[in-house]
Amino acid sequence: MNSSPESGDVSTGEVSIWDWDFALSIVPEIMAGLGVTLLAVILGMLIALTLGLAWTVMRRSASRWIRWPAGAVVEFVRSTPLLVQIFFLFYVGPVIGLKLSPLVAGVLALGLHYSCYTSEVYRAGIESVAKGQWEASRALNLSALQTYRLIILPQAVTAILPALGNYLIAMFKDAPLLSAITVMGILQRAKIIGNETFRYLEPFTIVGVIFLVLSLISGLAVNRLEHRMKRRFA
Repeated sequence: MNSSPESGDVSTGEVSIWDWDFALSIVPEIMAGLGVTLLAVILGMLIALTLGLAWTVMRRSASRWIRWPAGAVVEFVRSTPLLVQIFFLFYVGPVIGLKLSPLVAGVLALGLHYSCYTSEVYRAGIESVAKGQWEASRALNLSALQTYRLIILPQAVTAILPALGNYLIAMFKDAPLLSAITVMGILQRAKIIGNETFRYLEPFTIVGVIFLVLSLISGLAVNRLEHRMKRRFA
């Protein structure tokens, strides 16, 4: 790709001018990475939701041999940067026999990191359920699994949806960090275009707009789901 003549020379320090022809020409290449970014976020969020619930149940266990290790893992992950965790899984993993592709390492890092935050969301939602519901479950001889599945989680879901939606949007914002391990998402493709053409204004602006649109769509979807759940359990 070649930048337009009127865009100015980056090396001279001249201000770059937006070039619509160039911007439109790179849209298909940037959009080719959108599927990778969406896949990473969707799979990462599924891991975060599932593992986060597991952390919560383990931390509520009566056994300290289950409760303490789970709490230690959650606090450790929450206290370390996501980028460090991404690098650890991708670069240190092979040293301990865990060889992962960039995308798999990135998805696991996102899922593990955010599971420790969704765990706190689940905990707050579960604790908001009246204690009488737990007592009624015991009186009905329901198992722990039945109690969570049939009684507690349906009542907690309306309280936890807004926070889970916020973490989904936050994960979209953190997904570009996967470019640090060469995951070919939209940010990595924008960086490659910029390095090849010495034009960074258009590719990074397009990427920013895409992330803005994705965040808005995610927020609207979560709000709509929240309203539906409130009507259902009202």
